[in-house]
Amino acid sequence: MQPSIAESRVRVILEGRVQGVGFRWWTKREAIRLGLRGTVRNLSDGSVEVHAAGPGETIASFLATLRRGPPGALVTRVLTVASAGDLPQDFRVIR
Repeated sequence: MQPSIAESRVRVILEGRVQGVGFRWWTKREAIRLGLRGTVRNLSDGSVEVHAAGPGETIASFLATLRRGPPGALVTRVLTVASAGDLPQDFRVIR
């Protein structure tokens, strides 16, 4: 599926205490609340990777939310780059 003209896409790597604290499931809830689509998964180095697509203003809000993280998390570094490629029409946790 081709993204709409107004759609922004982002790939985010979050480092810190982001695994074992419910970060993926919290991210999914926040993305759904904002009407975004994409994926979230744990990486083997202890970080979390998020791919998200939606309106630019909504993506900006989502990024601010990710920087705070859920209770129990401590985000120490956020790497953000543009993302390309196909994403699901919903938001999914990848195991």
